[in-house]
Amino acid sequence: MRGRSVGSPMMGTQVSEAGRLPRLSGSRNANADWMSALCPRLWDVPLHHLSIPGSHDTMTYCLNKKSPISHKESRLLQVLAKALPCITQPIVLRWSVTQELSVTEQLDAGVRYLDLRIAHMLQGSEKNLHFVHMLYTSALVEDTLTEISEWLETHPQEVVILACRNFEGMTEDLHEYLVTCVQNIFGDMLCPRGEVPTLRQLWARGQQVILSYDDESTMNRHRELWPAIPYWWGDQVKPEKLVHYLERMESCGRPGGLFVAGINLTENLEYILAHPSQSLKKLTLPNLPYLSTWVREQSPGPGRQCTNIIAGDFVGADTFVNDAIRLNEKLLGC
Repeated sequence: MRGRSVGSPMMGTQVSEAGRLPRLSGSRNANADWMSALCPRLWDVPLHHLSIPGSHDTMTYCLNKKSPISHKESRLLQVLAKALPCITQPIVLRWSVTQELSVTEQLDAGVRYLDLRIAHMLQGSEKNLHFVHMLYTSALVEDTLTEISEWLETHPQEVVILACRNFEGMTEDLHEYLVTCVQNIFGDMLCPRGEVPTLRQLWARGQQVILSYDDESTMNRHRELWPAIPYWWGDQVKPEKLVHYLERMESCGRPGGLFVAGINLTENLEYILAHPSQSLKKLTLPNLPYLSTWVREQSPGPGRQCTNIIAGDFVGADTFVNDAIRLNEKLLGC
């Protein structure tokens, strides 16, 4: 079991004289240690009152043309995949990929919420678990969790929030197998559920992982697992309608704990079939400046209309991660 006692951020972390957040550059790994570089006044703010950048459908960067279509997809798509695989597969792939950075690159870029959609393929081996978003990834869940753990070992004061969800094809035995993997891989890094901690509390206990588990019965059997984190999903193709949805959700009041506002655009099968030459990337990238403007207007904190985790697609493509991190300056009142 891994464990360490960490009392304060790493020596050498630079905080500006004005007490603001450190300047963020455009390099891909500039935010690898942004949590430990926060103004000390923010070390005592609970995580659900901080602004935390996240990635939607984190693992889709490893999909490829050989990735099988999920058996949970519509019958129409299944028929098309069997009848016209050379046409159907590339189209589905273009609309399934939401990220281009690997999980390590996302962490280096500053992402601290990872959206892990887990599945067991019908044709897969007994214990091998994959990720899924319309297609199954070749990446195995156990390997990816190990990669995250190794990154955390080299960044001992960064904290990640892992949302394990979807659970396609999972039996009770497979849930228990997955939880055992989580326990073996992260060990004492795991923060047991309870009140949402602050960074200072996590550092003092050597904990770096909050893992939410979207299967209530399994979660209730293991103190290391947290309840499912609410995700505001607009299910919209047009960014204006997505922002309208998010603002409507804000007007209703934020959840009491950790929660996610998703700035990811979403297509349905009819839209995909009507735009076969397009892709989710082509849909998303031109709209990122509009969505980033909405992000910059948000405020973290305990207020009724405050945001917490903000998750997006293609997180390395624009200023989204920097924008979300910089929102924490608003908590300083400077």
